Amino acid sequence: MRYMLLINSDRNAPPPQKSEMEAIMQGHQRFGEELLAAKKMVHGERLRSDDEASRIRLKAGQRQVTDGPFTETKEVLGGFYLIECDTKSEAVAWAKKIPLREGGSIDVVPVWPM
Repeated sequence: MRYMLLINSDRNAPPPQKSEMEAIMQGHQRFGEELLAAKKMVHGERLRSDDEASRIRLKAGQRQVTDGPFTETKEVLGGFYLIECDTKSEAVAWAKKIPLREGGSIDVVPVWPM
């Protein structure tokens, strides 16, 4: 089964120092290599800022396009990994290895095959 590992960070957190960001990026490099070696990686990407995104919403039967997702949460989606695992427990174990900043989180979501 495939699982989407959604990487969230705290929108209100101060920007990371250069050294912290380098350590996080190196951690993601190692994590990706480990997933590939274990043949669990399907795909993974870092996402650009949500101020570059668009949202399409159906309202009163009409599709409306707005700049960026408007969210009242403190979290921002920063990236994802799509992995192949035998069980949810295995997917959670992989998710625990993803580098995070304080206040960050990982959502482990099973993918419904099309």
